[in-house]
Amino acid sequence: MPALLTRVLDRLMLQGTATEAEPVAARVRRLRVEGPALAGLDPRPGQQVRVLVEGTLTRRTYSVWRYDPVGAVELCVLDHEGAGPGARWGRSVRTGDTVRFGRPEGSFVLRPDATHHVFVGDETASVAFGAMLAALPGSATVSGCLETRTPEDRLPLQHAERLDWTVRGTGSLADAIRGLNPPPGGAAYVAGEARTVQRVKQILVQEAGWDRRAVVTKPFWAPGKRGLE
Repeated sequence: MPALLTRVLDRLMLQGTATEAEPVAARVRRLRVEGPALAGLDPRPGQQVRVLVEGTLTRRTYSVWRYDPVGAVELCVLDHEGAGPGARWGRSVRTGDTVRFGRPEGSFVLRPDATHHVFVGDETASVAFGAMLAALPGSATVSGCLETRTPEDRLPLQHAERLDWTVRGTGSLADAIRGLNPPPGGAAYVAGEARTVQRVKQILVQEAGWDRRAVVTKPFWAPGKRGLE
């Protein structure tokens, strides 16, 4: 990357160094990025950052998995078939590499004062859900349905024992949320494939009686598209 462009990017984006890179599930790699510029960011649980793919001007969006106020951001990158530049980058990052990204952003965040919390989504939602679940106290009322391609794709989430897990192809999230039938009055977080997100919200609002403003949605992907950011 030309020196002038590097200097410009250093002014416009946060910069840190990858200090850890390890698998945390069959197709998910955890990256820890540390640096003085990352201190005091205070991301809300569920927010995301836009990462600059090294060697390109392409940016890819990743939910923040964990944040350490001393100056460390942890991301989890999903590897998948037909991987684009983001997945290839996540696969190739090594400790010592420079990582650049924007400040935490996004409105798909935890509503901590809700009476109960319902989580519905797939692998792409698990990272944001992980941050949200970690921010909830042990006394919180938690339920939900998470779908993965295989059991080995499940991330280590807090309160995981309170969630219903399903393997893709053995049912649908729409059927799962009908079976769960969560009572209205709390907050529901629905994320993943765009059409599924829309369908689950429709079930919660039209069939289960939820206020649509209490259903927070995030369509992370759609078939044939690299991303919806």
